Amino acid sequence: MKYADDKLEVFMSHRSALVDYATPITGCRSKAEDVVQDAFLRYVPTADGHEDPLRAGVSYLYRIVRNLSIDMVRRSAMESRYTDADTVTWLEPAGEAGPEEVSEYRDQVGRVAAVLEALPEKERLAVEMHRFGDYTLADIARRLEVSIATAHRMVRNAMLKVAKELD
Repeated sequence: MKYADDKLEVFMSHRSALVDYATPITGCRSKAEDVVQDAFLRYVPTADGHEDPLRAGVSYLYRIVRNLSIDMVRRSAMESRYTDADTVTWLEPAGEAGPEEVSEYRDQVGRVAAVLEALPEKERLAVEMHRFGDYTLADIARRLEVSIATAHRMVRNAMLKVAKELD
């Protein structure tokens, strides 16, 4: 295990220089630190201890850092080509709903509740179990003692009535 300790010592003595080396390539010091950390994992010997001693030098460590940095830059460039600014708008936090929106949402919820109350009991139970209870159609059919096709038809009809009310 002396060999692994020597590699750790070499890595730790060159760590800050490796980060400085990777920073201009990656364009970001934090990304460079990630690259150097990954390089360390590739630099240490394998679990079975079979490591080529000729590849253990400092130049090999710098080569690992350079290759990983270039890979990171290429990967970032490829990802940015396939994404645009509009792609991740769903990640942005939702703003506060204004009074008009709150009133509209309450009105919609009231209309949906009225539609659900007007449904026959089995149909209402079927849609509530499916939409709010995450029950499968087979579970609903078993519970309401109907066929799966009938359970599906009840849920579909109820949802159509709700959609019609909201349009």
